[in-house]
Amino acid sequence: MRLTPLTSLSPEQNELLTAIVGPGVEPPPPFLAWARNMELAPWVEHLGRYCRNESRFPQRLRELSVLIAGRHFDSQSAWNAHYEQAIIEGVPAECLDRLARGEAPRFKAEDERVFHAFAHEMLYDHFVSDDTYAEALTLFGEEGVLDLIGCVGSFSMSAMMLNVFQIPLREYLPRPFPEIDGFGRVAGSEA
Repeated sequence: MRLTPLTSLSPEQNELLTAIVGPGVEPPPPFLAWARNMELAPWVEHLGRYCRNESRFPQRLRELSVLIAGRHFDSQSAWNAHYEQAIIEGVPAECLDRLARGEAPRFKAEDERVFHAFAHEMLYDHFVSDDTYAEALTLFGEEGVLDLIGCVGSFSMSAMMLNVFQIPLREYLPRPFPEIDGFGRVAGSEA
């Protein structure tokens, strides 16, 4: 990890940590990174909490948004932290496994298919086609489309932070992306 260990937390850091996970709970790795900037951390946490727990989407699509952003930014830490929960929430494992390999996931559920298409176009093309926008608007409404943009943006920021600071991967979990080794590309693989 590129960050120096926090040996103790300030009162402000403890207050934020308690608000996130409750008293006496070990800080999650993203908190340990964001807590180094207490002007930014509360804002990041507020948006993250909304996206994780309060957006207009069911938990299944919230988890999917983390995985889409994590895959886009090759964040194995983000992927490993949310893969099992996405399956528990009902996202098909075979679709997620294809997504991890960089293949089209072929979602059968319409909301998953449209959610992924919108996020994928936004992240990779930087624009969303009229057809995909219309499908998303029909399924999610304007507020839902804004939630989709906000959630993918929030989880993208977290995925980038996890990679930049090289937050340790869970050693007991498999490496989900064949072209990524730790925090870099396998020699010979393309971006």
